Amino acid sequence: MILPETIFKETEAFCKANADPAVVLKYSRYFKEGYDAWGVNSELLNHKVEEILALPGLTNKQIHTICLQLVNSPKYEMTSMAVLLLTKTMKQWDQETFPALEKLFGVGITNWGHTDFICSEIIPALLKKKLMTMDSLKPWRKAVNKFQRRAAVVGLIKPMKKSSDFKPYFEFIAPMMMDKERVVHQGLGWFLRETWKKQPDPTEKFLLQWKDSAARLIFQYATEKMSPDQKSRFRKEKAK
Repeated sequence: MILPETIFKETEAFCKANADPAVVLKYSRYFKEGYDAWGVNSELLNHKVEEILALPGLTNKQIHTICLQLVNSPKYEMTSMAVLLLTKTMKQWDQETFPALEKLFGVGITNWGHTDFICSEIIPALLKKKLMTMDSLKPWRKAVNKFQRRAAVVGLIKPMKKSSDFKPYFEFIAPMMMDKERVVHQGLGWFLRETWKKQPDPTEKFLLQWKDSAARLIFQYATEKMSPDQKSRFRKEKAK
């Protein structure tokens, strides 16, 4: 019988044995919230994940339990392996995969690195497989975890690019425009920068609705590819 606790202990020992402080030093500057890691390189992490997946009789339910155990650790690599386990088992995903992903955010997705990988690889695939819908993400907009809120919008960037109608997307993100967290502002700005590239007119109309109330960082990101004259339209009006 495969015990998640045993896999956790073996994985933790593996990471400790392959720790590299130089790797920690290299990447720590990218994480303002802190970077608690051993410094195990990605090739070794992938090898360990493949080793776990090679265990005989491993079920989806067991994988989800293992992932939850891994993200309970504060170490970056443990959560990385949880996310990789989900990604590498994509062919066997089922209706329990999205709820399992939600639980990970509730426990230990606490940085932009893991969040944006999930948004790039897992959420678009779940949508494509019809194992979730955009409505599935609506509760995420008010989640306690700010990175889960970020994922609610960043996870829609890839699907949005394949759509011809952006109205549902603008309606979806509107309740998030007054969020207080920087990481959410960055996500919203990133999303709106991408919509502007494809459909500038409706994007600019949406931005004008929020230019005097929403965080300026959203507009900094959203207008990044605009000319100086275009950017000037979205400056906040000075109070009289």
